[in-house]
Amino acid sequence: MPNDADGSGVGFPPAQDGGSAGCDAGTLPVPQAAAGDGGGRPAPDLAAAPRGPRRPAWLANLRWLAGVLATVFLIRTFVGEATIIPTSSMERTILVGDHVFLQKLSYGPRVPFTGWRLPAWKQIRRQDIIAFRYPRDPSMVYVKRAVGLAGDRIEIRRSQVYVNGRGLIEPYVIHTNTNPFSRESFGPLMVPAGHVFVMGDNRDNSSDSRYWGPVPLENVIGEPLLVYWSYEAPSEAWLREHFIDRLRFYSEVARHFFSKTRWRRTGLLL
Repeated sequence: MPNDADGSGVGFPPAQDGGSAGCDAGTLPVPQAAAGDGGGRPAPDLAAAPRGPRRPAWLANLRWLAGVLATVFLIRTFVGEATIIPTSSMERTILVGDHVFLQKLSYGPRVPFTGWRLPAWKQIRRQDIIAFRYPRDPSMVYVKRAVGLAGDRIEIRRSQVYVNGRGLIEPYVIHTNTNPFSRESFGPLMVPAGHVFVMGDNRDNSSDSRYWGPVPLENVIGEPLLVYWSYEAPSEAWLREHFIDRLRFYSEVARHFFSKTRWRRTGLLL
């Protein structure tokens, strides 16, 4: 029906741009397409979308454990490790039962499964305390004091140590044998290149370079940095190898932990 000229009749307004008719008041609206793929279909509910299979909890725990073990391995290899002093060869500086932390990084630690070593940025000096692998059994770690370096002439006369003809001042040394007729004599000995001459502070109760020779520098693994725990017990208790004996000793440590711990030595720098 044509539009009424004066607008009194009901009709359709002129077509809008694009050729589609608009909606006048009172007419039904044209349905709009829902947001989605443009074809009128509703958008998918992302919250309800299926997810991939979840990783089992044991796999996550295994990865975490592997990371922890790798970190511990790297720290022990390149930074430092803890060790126990089971004998009295370094008394009174280091006591039997001292648990010490060895600093290894500055001495050029060895790269595992290779013959390589990281560069060492610290040189051993006379009277330094060092940790090294026992030349006769590399599985054992010894802690002694460096007395002579490569090229030094070592001699002991009446229990006094001489390095290159000069008496070494050693306020840390103790002698448990007070018999004046048993004074020690040794040498002279020239320390070969690439070696260090070591001795214990407890001179009358120490197995050291006087008996098995200088230590190769490649055997040196670090230096004791501090005492993190010290427990009073005799050497034979720390040296027990049988499982039952060690279990009994550890149970004794648990019972007497507070009374036999040397609390004053905790955190002592060496």
